Amino acid sequence: MPLPFDGAISQFYENDAPKDVRAQIEGAKKKRILNPAFPYSKAWDSALYDDDIALLQIELVKMQAWARETGQRIAIVFEGRDAAGKGGTIKRFLEHLNPRHARAVALSKPTEAEAGQWYFQRYIKHLPTAGDIILFDRSWYNRGVVEHVFGFCDAKQRAAWFDQVNPFEQMLVNEGITVFKIWLNVGRATQLQRFIKREKDPLKQWKLSWIDVEGLKKWEAYSEAISETLEKTDTKAAPWIVVRSDDKKRARVAVIRAVLSGLEYAGKDEAVVKALDDKIAGGRDMWQAD
Repeated sequence: MPLPFDGAISQFYENDAPKDVRAQIEGAKKKRILNPAFPYSKAWDSALYDDDIALLQIELVKMQAWARETGQRIAIVFEGRDAAGKGGTIKRFLEHLNPRHARAVALSKPTEAEAGQWYFQRYIKHLPTAGDIILFDRSWYNRGVVEHVFGFCDAKQRAAWFDQVNPFEQMLVNEGITVFKIWLNVGRATQLQRFIKREKDPLKQWKLSWIDVEGLKKWEAYSEAISETLEKTDTKAAPWIVVRSDDKKRARVAVIRAVLSGLEYAGKDEAVVKALDDKIAGGRDMWQAD
């Protein structure tokens, strides 16, 4: 059965995509990175990636054992533009962990009851208990970006959210929850190319929604909302880790390394975790509207 927006991505590409974006996609060659601002011109070698991801997943297993033994509570927020690679990164993160104590939370549209609650309330019940690792595939940051861009909240509601979000996260940290905030950043041509591939693949069409289709027309509005949100919510207690994700393999490794680097778990192999690639991952200043 065709999707209600079947062909809408391709139609946008043909009729509305900026000329420079179309030129990047049309000139794409195998394993070439579309985004000219990305620090590498080619996708990472698969064999090198496979080696690194395998070793890092062993480290994740060690980390989970430590979290269980010591009662750590770890919450990891994954945010970014659509098609930035959140789902794939979360999949590799959780792949070999005990699902009883490490899981992803991806909340759908608020119910009528949830819409009448305090904005953060529906997320609170998913926060980790002792020994658990929770990965939020989108989070309370919806209000700062998506809801704002699409008019799902008004200016007063967003202003109230900005007033509350930093104290809310400070309370989580004061309570003993370790909070990581990951922003995956992707270039415009890369995003569009990934959408086109999803539209053509019947096994991945479920990933598309009308938000994705309409969002293609709102790149600049998203950029403004992202910039403001990152600037106002980057705090000492809960800083942003920005990862450039035009190359999914490099991004996945960078995210896992960033989390492991921030935890002092038993048996850590520093030679595996090692320093982040500062061309790929860093603080809020790494973000740009590619």
